[in-house]
Amino acid sequence: MSFFLIAVGLVLLIFGGDALVRGAVAIAKRAGMSPMLIGLTLVGFGTSLPELLTSLNAAFAGSPGIAIGNVVGSNIANVLLILGCAALIFPLATDLRALKRDGSVMIIATLVVLALFFTGEIGRLAGLVLVVGLFAFMFLAWKTDETAAALEEEIPAAPESYLKAGLFFLAGLIAILTGANMLVRGAITIAADLGVDETVIGLTIVAVGTSLPELVTSVTAALKKQSDIAIGNVIGSNIFNLLAIFGITALIHPLEVPPMILEADGWIMLAAALALIFFAWTGRRIERWEGAVFVLGYVAFTGFLFLR
Repeated sequence: MSFFLIAVGLVLLIFGGDALVRGAVAIAKRAGMSPMLIGLTLVGFGTSLPELLTSLNAAFAGSPGIAIGNVVGSNIANVLLILGCAALIFPLATDLRALKRDGSVMIIATLVVLALFFTGEIGRLAGLVLVVGLFAFMFLAWKTDETAAALEEEIPAAPESYLKAGLFFLAGLIAILTGANMLVRGAITIAADLGVDETVIGLTIVAVGTSLPELVTSVTAALKKQSDIAIGNVIGSNIFNLLAIFGITALIHPLEVPPMILEADGWIMLAAALALIFFAWTGRRIERWEGAVFVLGYVAFTGFLFLR
């Protein structure tokens, strides 16, 4: 029953997130918002909403391990599993200018979050700092033409009428709320049944599940040989996870940091981010063998979680 809850919850999160973004984009277009602003706000926040509501549900359910593990595990999976699979399909060329700008923000955000982990709690003040950092990053992206153009390309097709747009938005919101609740309930039950720390479930099942949209986007981009989108999608998602998910969740409900996150998993998240920058910078692309290293690294990380 628990695995059924998780499966249904993931389906609702994926399709709900897509419907919500399409509805919100349609309403914004009819309201006269520019495509660039829509991309920076609605698309960015909308695609991160499943992770946000999952972490919020876990925080209010008294399961900070799932709330924090969801973000840390998602960032690790984004690099090692998702980008690794994309590179195995087709070597990923690098836009060095974008890598320098957005990669630097990702590393800085990761270091800030690690520093917060050492305090034992991500409180409301820390959450505010992260949210301010998010808006600073969005302003930087808004001032950069290349980023704006890429974001405009990611805007999905949307219903034309206000009624259809509103129905899409409402249905998507209900689906995400329901899916997040089911996913957290199922994860808590599985952790109890298996006798493992719920943080492990947050780092694996929940994290990979909420990262499925990024997996689809990156693999599709690799198949179309649009490597800049595949790499940019992962880096952008990791930045939003750290600044938006942690920031907004902590503002609403402070998060206690599980000891195991600080002992190893937070450092693995940093190592994965640094490995992404290193591989992407050297040779100006991520080769297939480097993608294989990423995937094998993720297999080793998962084994480490369940064996330690």
